[in-house]
Amino acid sequence: MNLKTGFAAKNDNMKVLHTNPDLITTISEKIISWLPEIPREYVVVCIGTDRSTGDALGPLTGSFFSEMKPKHMTVYGTLQEPVHATNLEGYIKLITEQHRDPYIIAIDACLGKSTSVGCIITGEGPLKPGAALNKPLPSIGDIHVTGVVNISGFMEYSILQNTRLSVVVEMAKKMAAILEEIDRRLCYSRSFPATIAPPLTQNIADM
Repeated sequence: MNLKTGFAAKNDNMKVLHTNPDLITTISEKIISWLPEIPREYVVVCIGTDRSTGDALGPLTGSFFSEMKPKHMTVYGTLQEPVHATNLEGYIKLITEQHRDPYIIAIDACLGKSTSVGCIITGEGPLKPGAALNKPLPSIGDIHVTGVVNISGFMEYSILQNTRLSVVVEMAKKMAAILEEIDRRLCYSRSFPATIAPPLTQNIADM
């Protein structure tokens, strides 16, 4: 989870309320405009933990998107196998080893102004997970998509725990739909079936 300012963008961010009927088209078109002209291996990394209501946005998005069976993206970070603060560095290493020149779309929850709660924000550049909690975690992503789940301020842990689950679930469904639309628009000479990464400990043991 990060603050609204917890990402390194290129001043071309887009923010749309998750209830906006044009959300999926608007955000997906923006992201598609940023994708490289030469196809790469597309990886979606959904960051967060199911141990916190607000911070479950990433794993929920990963689970919803995986159920849609994307053809051209590999998904890391689900409710069953979340990517979070304690294993993020390990997953970054795993991704660089398993994927050739991956293009990463990073998904995470964030806190922001009261007027931004419920908005989905996308931009070029990596996320800085843990920025809200002053955790020194590595940046990740060529593109980021974040959902403002609650207001920023004091006692961020408490705020995340008291975030409404219904809002988080609805935002996760919309974010998964955005990813599905992008995946549908991607074209390759062959499909790259999405996979859910096995437990990080298993991967490391097999290396």
